[in-house]
Amino acid sequence: MNRRNFIVSSAFTAAAVVGGVAFPGCSSGKKLPSFGFISGIVSNFLKEDWKGTLEKIAAQGYTEMEGGWDLGPTPQEMTDFCKSIGISPFAGGTGLVQLLESLEVQIEKALECRNEYLVCYWPWLDGADNITADQCKVSAEQLNKIGETCQKAGLKFCWHNHDREFLRDTGEGLPFDLLMKWTDPQLVRVELDLYWAQKGGADPLQVLQKYPGRYAILHVKDMDDSPEKDFACVGEGVVDFPAAFREADRQGIGHVIVEKDGETDGINCLTRAAAYLKEIRL
Repeated sequence: MNRRNFIVSSAFTAAAVVGGVAFPGCSSGKKLPSFGFISGIVSNFLKEDWKGTLEKIAAQGYTEMEGGWDLGPTPQEMTDFCKSIGISPFAGGTGLVQLLESLEVQIEKALECRNEYLVCYWPWLDGADNITADQCKVSAEQLNKIGETCQKAGLKFCWHNHDREFLRDTGEGLPFDLLMKWTDPQLVRVELDLYWAQKGGADPLQVLQKYPGRYAILHVKDMDDSPEKDFACVGEGVVDFPAAFREADRQGIGHVIVEKDGETDGINCLTRAAAYLKEIRL
């Protein structure tokens, strides 16, 4: 049992000892209702055998897939196969520049793949090396327009953070806070990446608590305990997932998506992550 699993189990035991009363920060004993994965973590396997790869992942307990627009001869065949093995391809997307250049095409892809969400994975028009308040205003305006178009098409719309939104104050606030301030909650929600929030110097739990009701999806990837703060498979690093998941559960955030950038053995990483996630108690 690794350190984090021990902590989770100990919290559950402590709650049981006092008669099942749930104190703040303690486990209620409830499991994660579901969890999914992003297709990029197994992109090399999907290229070789997309059906066999998805079957292996479904067998581990994953019920949702983000991405996968290019799997199978047609979107229909992909979505029908996913349905047959109990996986829902619920979301996909691209960057802001691509969305502005071909929004209708991106929406059509999402609808063909029976997605519920279209995601903007990079909400900036450039490399975002030193984000200004003016840049935040421009991005927020564009995100609102895209969100409105998605809503009319029957899709929900999210933007995805990285560390850049937390690294430097613009003078009017952190870029993350400004995007939250200037986007319309009815049109634009957030896919919160817990790793990138922590890499940027934020506490993921506090970020969740600050904006209840604004989040739709959690990107779940871990951070290793090194000076570089590199990626780790979920459950093998330092991100406090149980605390984040308990808050997500209180807010009704229904999508927990496992990811690890640059992974070459994604099936193994997903297998280990699933074992960890099944042991978490909310």
